[in-house]
Amino acid sequence: MAKKKTRKSTWRIASDSMGEMKIPSDALYGASTQRAVENFPISNLRFSRAFIHALGSLKISTARANKKLKLIPATSAKAIETAASAVRDGKHDDQFVADIFQTGSGTSTNMNANEVIATLATKIVKKAGRKNGIHPNDDVNFGQSSNDVIPTAIHIAAVMELRNTLRPALLNLARSLDAKARSFKTVYKIGRTHLQDATPVTLGQEFGGYAAQIHKSVERLDRTMPSLQELAIGGTAVGTGINAHPKFAAEVIRDLNKELGQKFREADNHFEAQAAKDGCVEASGTLKTIAVSLMKIANDIRWLGCGPRVGFSEIIVPATQPGSSIMPGKVNPVIAESVTQVA
Repeated sequence: MAKKKTRKSTWRIASDSMGEMKIPSDALYGASTQRAVENFPISNLRFSRAFIHALGSLKISTARANKKLKLIPATSAKAIETAASAVRDGKHDDQFVADIFQTGSGTSTNMNANEVIATLATKIVKKAGRKNGIHPNDDVNFGQSSNDVIPTAIHIAAVMELRNTLRPALLNLARSLDAKARSFKTVYKIGRTHLQDATPVTLGQEFGGYAAQIHKSVERLDRTMPSLQELAIGGTAVGTGINAHPKFAAEVIRDLNKELGQKFREADNHFEAQAAKDGCVEASGTLKTIAVSLMKIANDIRWLGCGPRVGFSEIIVPATQPGSSIMPGKVNPVIAESVTQVA
């Protein structure tokens, strides 16, 4: 009689300070992350690519700082750096499984990163012949706490997205509006208040106003940068810096600035940097102001283009898709409307 084949288990057992946990066999994370998965089955929302990039970048710089300060072995630091680089570059985004709604300090996601990086780094050092692996806390998280790592990653991600994505986009929009203002310089039309006819203006003056709104949006964005450029790293658990080398934060930030081309600096007050996120609140307010500007411009474009027979019909909004299946040839201002929805 043939021996019955048994299906290979798809689970493995991992342990942490609280005991054993059953984890998917192909998972790079460990017991702490699995506890978060089971504790917080809330939204299916995960941290963004920008945040994971920031977290990976931070773990690279902390490993380099620990190596330079001779706090962990050079071989461990190099393996952690290589593993964290893979995380930064998005090669293991599927391993970040903790829900975005979780413990307030973000411990679940910090440990998710520590465990993934430790697993990858362990493979590296064992391939090189070392018996002992890399520990998520004792090696990857050395000199750190979730309470300074997560606030730091938030600020890094915010600065990178605002400086490298939003700011260039706003400048591009401002240049386009400036060009329209110049081309419409001699196009005279009626001005309106309360949507009622008022005194004459040029279409160029109207578009010049829109351009000024976006230029001022860039200025507002720049004014928020100093607050976001302060990093909490080095404060560890509560802001005192306990268990971190006195030069740790400076070394980490120096490396981050070199790698990311930014001007981050250590927080003026670590207790403020960890007990509050007022810099993020300030940035949120700035983004809301920019959103209001964009909504005003988009709504004006809709008004000026309404018609074409019984509306204002002062400008022609380019057709980007059919407006209606029942009214062929109808053009809707879909781009302007999508802008108002995002705003």
